[in-house]
Amino acid sequence: MLKKLLKLSTLIGLFLMSNSFAGDVTIEMLNKLGKESMVYSEKVVRVEVGDTVFWKATTKGHNVEFIKGGVPTGVEKFKTKFNQDAQYKFNVPGIYAYWCTPHKSMGMIGFVVVGNDKSNIEEIKKIKFVGKSKKIAAELINSL
Repeated sequence: MLKKLLKLSTLIGLFLMSNSFAGDVTIEMLNKLGKESMVYSEKVVRVEVGDTVFWKATTKGHNVEFIKGGVPTGVEKFKTKFNQDAQYKFNVPGIYAYWCTPHKSMGMIGFVVVGNDKSNIEEIKKIKFVGKSKKIAAELINSL
């Protein structure tokens, strides 16, 4: 009986460890998801340093743009073309805020938290979100 319990606890531990690291993630750029319009399929994702996020252009008219002042120090500007799949490998820990350039006022924003590092949260709070993004950003930032 003790052997079975040890095996079970080992399996549970391995399962929990494997789920604590997200690995590469895919986010869809969508015109509609449920009752929401102009959204990313995931609003907040958590990855480890070295992981890649893929943005899939599921519906047309969208892109991804890192928000000025919304990324860790030293991270270069990142802005994708419209209607195209994109990817970014996250090598610097911290919070990355991004939006769809034409739909940012409609609330099409998202965050990537890399390495569970929230050291730039105060800079994220200073971003001037517009329109519907103001309320959504406040809720998402509080959830970080």
